[in-house]
Amino acid sequence: MEFNDIYDENRQRTGRIHQRGTRWNPGEFGLVVCVWVYDGRGHLLLTRRAEGKSFAGTWENSGGAAQAGETSRQAIVRELFEETGIRAAEEEFELLGTERDRNTFYDFYCLKRQVKLKDIVLLPGETDDVMWASFGKVHWMVRTGKICKIIGHQFHKQEKELRLRNFNKFRR
Repeated sequence: MEFNDIYDENRQRTGRIHQRGTRWNPGEFGLVVCVWVYDGRGHLLLTRRAEGKSFAGTWENSGGAAQAGETSRQAIVRELFEETGIRAAEEEFELLGTERDRNTFYDFYCLKRQVKLKDIVLLPGETDDVMWASFGKVHWMVRTGKICKIIGHQFHKQEKELRLRNFNKFRR
């Protein structure tokens, strides 16, 4: 059983917790974190959602819900490690932006890592494959439904910033 902190509309913790999988009440918000891992050579790391998960068989970046008591950065460190085996310190993650929808705050990060696919450790029941994909391939995957719509939408919104970081010749 997993629990998440409940935040108010101003992103302040309320001191109450929410049981994952149950309905959120109006005015209650959770926190979800996502990370685009890039290699500095024009590729993004994608994992495929395992059978039995929502959107099974589609590709995504790593991420998930912050557990009760976790900060955003603690959650992204844990989620990335759980889903890929990649270890990174909190300060290595660059915040791309924050959004809010009906019941969730989202924090979007990026992280530069050059890691071999054979060194990725997938989490059974969560992820079942991994790849490095070029920006062109990610666009194709979004168009063909191989990446779920919400992830594709975020990719399009964050693509410019990801390209600036990912291609050394465009570095600021």
